Amino acid sequence: MSLKVAVQMDPIEGINIEGDTTFLMMESAQARGHSLFVYTTHTLAMDEGRVFARGRDLTVQRVQGDHANVGPWRRAELSGFDVILLRQDPPFDMNYIDSTFFLQKVHPATLVVNDPVEVRNAPEKLFVTDFPGLQPPTLITNDREAIAEFRQRHGDVVLKPLNGRGGSGVTRHLADDPNLDSLLEIHAELSPEPVIVQKFLPSVTRGDKRILLIDGDAVGAINRVPRQGQIRSNLAVGGRAEAVDLTARDREICAAIGPELKRRGLLFVGIDVIGDYLTEINVTSPTGAVALKTFTGLDATDILWERIEALRAKV
Repeated sequence: MSLKVAVQMDPIEGINIEGDTTFLMMESAQARGHSLFVYTTHTLAMDEGRVFARGRDLTVQRVQGDHANVGPWRRAELSGFDVILLRQDPPFDMNYIDSTFFLQKVHPATLVVNDPVEVRNAPEKLFVTDFPGLQPPTLITNDREAIAEFRQRHGDVVLKPLNGRGGSGVTRHLADDPNLDSLLEIHAELSPEPVIVQKFLPSVTRGDKRILLIDGDAVGAINRVPRQGQIRSNLAVGGRAEAVDLTARDREICAAIGPELKRRGLLFVGIDVIGDYLTEINVTSPTGAVALKTFTGLDATDILWERIEALRAKV
């Protein structure tokens, strides 16, 4: 089965193919005989209710600096594709949300991965709260008094921007740290959004596990270990990836959330687990597939295409 695939992503010229999951997705699609078309959100257009994008056909190759052979720019109606990969990086801002409304117009006749309605309805640091008992103690608010009371109960805490990404803006505050109020003031000046205050998990020093799930099923994991003296393990801020096996607790977490991911049409998801706790459910543009393939030989993107092809065969 040959599929016509469109990829909504950041400019392809600027990606780092050594670690980019979207590039691996395109490689796998091409190897399976599917055609590729790439565009960015700023070229989206809704014309009399029909959705178009200006982009380019392409082929990819794993050559640093020469990874994409692109054709001329052309305007394409998105309903003419079999599959659209929703893969631009966060921030999950109004531009991101607007793009989900555009893609909603063509899904599910054109299969959008992940389902744009459910991406919009599942902000990554809020969606996790749908599964009681899996998260560490967590508060989401702008109320300084509520934050002070939470801190009094739990001592050391971690502060995160609600719609941050890649570990950006994540800070740890000891029980007697006098700087938290000042940092909250800075957050308030930068954005009216709430912040996340979470009980600090000492086990983060041993790593933050990224588990990839496809259509609700866990397929593999990597461990991201923070640099010495740091708490942020994201690869984007200097974390180091290593091989890791799924534990019984990991499988318990995946079994608890998997059916809901499948029900929502969230086909490609990356969850973050620290120790025994689920901390995030990443649905916008999950990463980790390249590291997983490097350490285990398992290509999660190839498994994803098998699942996509099976879904399209039913249409």
